[in-house]
Amino acid sequence: MSSEPGEAFSVDLRHNGRVADFTLRTTETDLTVTAAGVDIARYAFDPGGAASEGPKPYLHPVRALDGAELTAFRPWDHRWHKGLQMTWTAVSGQNFWGGPTFQRETGYVPLDNVGRMRHDGFTATTETDTSVSFTEQLTWITQAGDDWFAETRTHRFHGLDTDRGLWQLDFSSTLRNIADRELELGSPTTEGRPNAGYTGFAIRMPRAWTGGRVLSVDAEDADALMGAETPWLALSGEHDEVDGGGTVLVFAGSSTGAPPIKWFVRSEPFPIMSPSASFDEPIVLAPGEEVSLSHRHVFGDRVWTVDETRALAAELAP
Repeated sequence: MSSEPGEAFSVDLRHNGRVADFTLRTTETDLTVTAAGVDIARYAFDPGGAASEGPKPYLHPVRALDGAELTAFRPWDHRWHKGLQMTWTAVSGQNFWGGPTFQRETGYVPLDNVGRMRHDGFTATTETDTSVSFTEQLTWITQAGDDWFAETRTHRFHGLDTDRGLWQLDFSSTLRNIADRELELGSPTTEGRPNAGYTGFAIRMPRAWTGGRVLSVDAEDADALMGAETPWLALSGEHDEVDGGGTVLVFAGSSTGAPPIKWFVRSEPFPIMSPSASFDEPIVLAPGEEVSLSHRHVFGDRVWTVDETRALAAELAP
C-alpha cells in the first residue's frame, strides 16, 4: 500500500483473526504509529518552524509502551533539539543542525547558514503482520536556496514485545550529493572543538533523565564513551510526572563513509545520544556520490539492569 501526504489512512491488519501489532495514521503534516494501543511515535514530516532552528522532519513524542515520553522537544537550552531526528552539523560551511555554528577562530556564532530539509513525499508505505514502515524522499536546501542533497530515508517500526515492554525502530538513510561541487560532511569536532562530534541520527531525551546511567558493552561512563567506537550504547533514566523509568538502546549500525562510527553521548548537562558518522573525520562526497547510514533503536518501558541491558543488546543486534 502507498500513500501520498495528506491522504488519510489507517492500518488494521489481521492474521488468523489477530489485530496487527502496529497501526499507522496520517494527516497533512505528520504520521502517528500506534503499538499495543499506545501512540508510540509521531513523525512530523512538514513541521515548519524558525529558520534558525533548521526546519526538518523529526520524531516526537517517542513513547514507551507504558505511554511515558522518551524524547524532549525544543528544550530551553537548545531550541533546535527536537526529539529524534536526522541532521548534520557542519556541511561545507553550512549548518543543517540548527542554532549557532562552531568556527575554529571564533567559537559558536549565529550565522545566516542554517539550512532546512524539505519533505518531497512518501514513495512507499509497507505493512506486514508485525511491522509498519514508510520510505520518504527529501531535499536538503541551504539558507541561500541551493539544493545540496537528495535523501531517501526509511523508518521501520517492529519488534513489539509486550511481555518485556519494548519495541524497535530501524532507520536507514542515503544522501546523494546533487550540488555542482564537492561537499564535506563534518562536525564541530572536525572544525576544532574537542568531543563535539554530534551529527547524524540524534535523540534528545527528557530533562528528567539528566545524570542517567550510560552503559556500553564494557563501560558505564558517559565521559569515557564520548568518541568511543562501540557497537551500542544504552541510556536509562527515571521519569517526571509518571512513576518508573525507561531505557533507550541504540546500535551504532553502519555507514558507507570512510570514517568509523563514533559516539556522541552525554547525560550531563542533558541526555543526548547519536552514532556519528563524522565525529572527528569528515566524509567527502563528489557530485553524484552517496553515503548511506543505518541504525537501530530499542525503546524500553523501565530501567533495565546492567546484565539485562547487555543481554538484550546481544539478542536484538541488527
